[in-house]
Amino acid sequence: MGYFNCFALGFFMALSFASIDVGVAARHLQQLPPMPTLPTTTLPLFPSIPNLPQPSIPSFPRPGALPPLPTTLPSVPRATLPPLPSMPSVPTIPTTIPSIPFFSPPPSP
Repeated sequence: MGYFNCFALGFFMALSFASIDVGVAARHLQQLPPMPTLPTTTLPLFPSIPNLPQPSIPSFPRPGALPPLPTTLPSVPRATLPPLPSMPSVPTIPTTIPSIPFFSPPPSP
């Protein structure tokens, strides 16, 4: 999260410095003397675009003219899979906790 805050601060600073430069440039342009007027000329006329031929849509056959679709599907041979190999039996997990032998403490002196 700290990396994002650092990135956001850097981005904000870069944006503010860029806007300062834009403001200084705009003020400089406002202080320049006015530009001399350029003579206006008439633009040449563009040639007219010729009319292009319109494409014609081909006629499609009527739906009744198509041959009928078959009502029954051809028989497809059934695929048979080989038998699965036999799985070894899963060993059972013992449910009782084995007893831990306790030795008697050494005799005290």
